[in-house]
Amino acid sequence: MIKKIALSAGLILLSLFLAIRGFSNQTEETITVSGGVTSESQIIGNMIVELLKAETDHDVKFLNNLVSAQVNQVAMERKELSIASVRYTGTDLVTTLGLPIIKEPEKALSTVQKEFQERYQQTWFPSYGFANQFTFMVTRETAEKYQLEKVSDLQTYAGDFTLGTDQGWYERENDGYQAFSKMYGMDFKRVFPMQIGLLYDAVYAGEFDVILGYSTDGRISAYDLVMLEDDRVFFPPYTCSMVVDNDVLKRYPDIQAILSRLNGKIDTETMQRMNYQSDGERIEPKIVAQQFLEKHNYFREDK
Repeated sequence: MIKKIALSAGLILLSLFLAIRGFSNQTEETITVSGGVTSESQIIGNMIVELLKAETDHDVKFLNNLVSAQVNQVAMERKELSIASVRYTGTDLVTTLGLPIIKEPEKALSTVQKEFQERYQQTWFPSYGFANQFTFMVTRETAEKYQLEKVSDLQTYAGDFTLGTDQGWYERENDGYQAFSKMYGMDFKRVFPMQIGLLYDAVYAGEFDVILGYSTDGRISAYDLVMLEDDRVFFPPYTCSMVVDNDVLKRYPDIQAILSRLNGKIDTETMQRMNYQSDGERIEPKIVAQQFLEKHNYFREDK
């Protein structure tokens, strides 16, 4: 166990070191925008870059493959990152702020907004319009056969069902499988922890009865999967927003209104569709972002 902890700590430090090295050439005259390791974060990061380039003359740079909220936050505090394009309330409440989980989405959002202003002088924007939640899913055939609409509907059948989950979630203590099982009063016949990307194909192929996936994954709509309502509100909200350094907003006062054009403009179905364009159709995230902005005329009507 000690070796595992030491290895994990080492990997985190290495990620921080490599990420921060990439920022060393940035200047105060450059607006830097982060992208992560997921299609979602790369699409939205590119969207912000393209929007600012189209609407301003500022020097805007895209910093891709930042591996975590922690790496984003360290870079912002060092003034080497201007805009963290994708941040989730549930993640930052616990990891960055060290606060207890808040189950109410609006309260969670208002809390991170207040705390980030006070602690870090950073502006947490309103939501893009979606949350990337942990969500239990089944095929439409299974949903109709067993009349499944919400998670508690699984209680009657869980003892006969197999469940595929993300490895990390299964092992978590406070909000993982054991805590879920206790709250909902059910245990599945067998649980198979595995890499998250394999789960959607597996349930679609009938290898699992139920999976726990992410609500904005493009394969949900492509495979016609049914998301079950978390009716006992086990999972915290993961509302998605950008976070912007206050000094950058002061230096470039015009960008706040431009960035605010994205507030509430991306719902769950839209994010699913864009993720599938990248993951399923192999379209570059930058192209997906450009096509979305062009389709909506860069939201100029909202000026």
